[in-house]
Amino acid sequence: MDALQDAAICTCADYGGLDSIPAMAEAVLHTAPERFSIAGHSMGGRVALEVYRVAPHRVERIALLNTGYLPLAAGVAGEEETRKRGELVALAQSQGMRAMVAQWLPPMIDSRRINDAQLVNSIIEMMSRKTPGIFAAEVRALLARPDATAVLEQIQCPALLLTGREDGWSGPAQHSAMAAKIAGSQLVVVPDCGHMSTMERPAEVAAALRAWIYTC
Repeated sequence: MDALQDAAICTCADYGGLDSIPAMAEAVLHTAPERFSIAGHSMGGRVALEVYRVAPHRVERIALLNTGYLPLAAGVAGEEETRKRGELVALAQSQGMRAMVAQWLPPMIDSRRINDAQLVNSIIEMMSRKTPGIFAAEVRALLARPDATAVLEQIQCPALLLTGREDGWSGPAQHSAMAAKIAGSQLVVVPDCGHMSTMERPAEVAAALRAWIYTC
């Protein structure tokens, strides 16, 4: 955000204890200007898509970073995701956010940076500023996430799709599929980068967002 302040007035949404993607989108629309550009990372990308679904006339540009668009999978895959997310919530509630993040984090960044203490500690510190209750609410929101396939096909404003080449959770193939559904969209794949792109490769992400901001 600091790198973009000369190009745009940047604000960061705070969803508090909201536990649904639609409720989070309504919170954004309640506080945002009448016309605005929206960028969302991971769960925030799903919120951005819901914002566009509800109020496309208010969105000048949309950027979707390290995110997805499909609902919880049916059958075994969905049950497994629910189980794993539930285990993380239980760990946060029983041992605290730091213990949860320590278990959650390794697959979320480029494996070659797992010993990068500055990066790892910065992510742990960021996530530990929130409570287990907020984390549980976000998990409930993600497990009940809406199917945004139709939204992608309706987007008509300048759209950026960005992910890390080493993102094993929401990687290049998924973002390529999303970009194919949005006419005129731009796909950026950041090398040597996992899921936490804004913290792993802030300069590269800021450059992509700057180009997106200046798109006519």
